[in-house]
Amino acid sequence: MSMQSGRRVGVAFVGMGGAVATTAIAGIEMIKSGSNRLDGLPLAGLSVAGMADYKDLVFGGWDLNGDDLASAASGHGVLSKDDIENGAQVLKGITPWPAVGSAKFCKNIDGQNRIVAKDHREAVSVIANDLRRFQKESNLDDVVVVNLASTERWPDLNDPTLNSTAAFEKGLDSSDEAISPAMLYAYAAIKSGIPYANFTPSVAADVPALLELAKELNVPVAGKDGKTGQTMMKTVLAPAFKARALHVDGWFSTNILGNRDGLALNDPNSLQSKLNTKGTVLDSILGYPVEDHLVHIHYYRPRGDDKEAWDNIDVTGFMGQRMQIKVNFLCKDSILAAPLVIEIARVLDLASKRGDGGVQEQLSTFFKAPMVKNGHGPEHAFNKQEKMLHDWLGVH
Repeated sequence: MSMQSGRRVGVAFVGMGGAVATTAIAGIEMIKSGSNRLDGLPLAGLSVAGMADYKDLVFGGWDLNGDDLASAASGHGVLSKDDIENGAQVLKGITPWPAVGSAKFCKNIDGQNRIVAKDHREAVSVIANDLRRFQKESNLDDVVVVNLASTERWPDLNDPTLNSTAAFEKGLDSSDEAISPAMLYAYAAIKSGIPYANFTPSVAADVPALLELAKELNVPVAGKDGKTGQTMMKTVLAPAFKARALHVDGWFSTNILGNRDGLALNDPNSLQSKLNTKGTVLDSILGYPVEDHLVHIHYYRPRGDDKEAWDNIDVTGFMGQRMQIKVNFLCKDSILAAPLVIEIARVLDLASKRGDGGVQEQLSTFFKAPMVKNGHGPEHAFNKQEKMLHDWLGVH
């Protein structure tokens, strides 16, 4: 375990009733009630001065679905009845705050638990007030915001509103349609001096307007799109093929999943956002374009949260001999994602304590499309990313 810091750190989830958030909260509540199972938490064995302990985390957040978290969690089918009864009973008493939604940005996901605001500016002030109230009522020393909401469609990145802080401020006043719900949360957090992480493929704090704001106010931001299953395997295997000089001729990836993430991705616009973040990893690690790199994601309801990922990799070795590698990962999406979300929150909180604002590139190991500080290409190789994080944390 990390050193006891004794600071109470609030983690506010956008999409608090979702499978990942409810799993993260249940897992931490079990640790609080005496479970010592720290499997899956990548930083559990490290002792880092000033880093919040798992037991010091307190949760709140927004969701379009107003159900209490225990019924939300039963609906996702990730946690068993026993899990919810043993150690995660606290879920029964937690209901999400009303959320900002937009059918324009996310077609298949809607709900009744909505923030009623006359414009973007008012929505932002409601979000900022929620954060202030959370801090006060839960007696928190610090707060972090993590976006776990459903994937939004890709915005027009050339829109001037998204390209400077001044234009973005004007866009808030005129409720400019270029600004998505994810961006409203990111803006509200950054403006409140609260670190923000984007675990989704949606465009949020990575638009130039918000990067500029985060840098100016020295607020830590990180993202985007959690690297949990198939892409994690890709970023582990590709450096090995490169080291052995095996030429990757093609890489065919397909996924089936049946949770709410899958349902959101059933909308072609949201799916495109996901494919945009999954597709760029290989070329940058291998140093050449893999022309036949195909990625497919299919919504298949019977699987629920149990995702299956297949990779078929064609490589050429010595003397032009062709070989194949096949990987079949039957993963539990939320069980892989939830611990990463917790670690991201702890590292962002530590960055804030250290006065280290702007993009937190050391968190690249947790993301498919890591945000970078100075516009260079992101590092995707898993081994190099892990070293970056450990160097920043000061552990070896």
